Amino acid sequence: RCGPDTIANVNEVFKHYLGVHYFHNYTSGKLPLEPSSQRYIMKFEAGAPFERNGLEWSVITVKGQSFMLHQIRKMIGLGVAIIRGHTGLATMEEAWGINRIDVPRAPGLGLLLDTVHFDKYNKRFAGDGMREALDWVGQEDAVERFKEDFVFSDIMETEVAEKDLESLLQTATR
Repeated sequence: RCGPDTIANVNEVFKHYLGVHYFHNYTSGKLPLEPSSQRYIMKFEAGAPFERNGLEWSVITVKGQSFMLHQIRKMIGLGVAIIRGHTGLATMEEAWGINRIDVPRAPGLGLLLDTVHFDKYNKRFAGDGMREALDWVGQEDAVERFKEDFVFSDIMETEVAEKDLESLLQTATR
């Protein structure tokens, strides 16, 4: 179970991902300092823990301009390694530099594209008399029910059966 400072410590590590960085070490096929590996992260935070199916969970929210293959899984993997004391924040800083670093990848179970934001489109075109805003206004309750009833329950049942995330955390404690 999370201790009283666990989530605060996790978020202290995650906040270092905020801003614009080169994420070539968080995907494949990208060269160091390649412009296409640069990404803007606006939010990266773990929510309050809650218990379900006998396990403790925390929803991690990541908001960015765009993401590359495995980027979020590797951001979480390295974050867990730092939080567990296997490496330090210097490794995160080094991963944005020119050296090639093998960044650990968290399991894909639980990774969910929750909301796509069309802020620029909506600002430019919505309300012009021909186009409506692209958003989920009016459907929030139905979307949340669907996530709870189908998505989260499936993630949690799969974790109880397969223990992918638990395996990551057990490995990270050794």
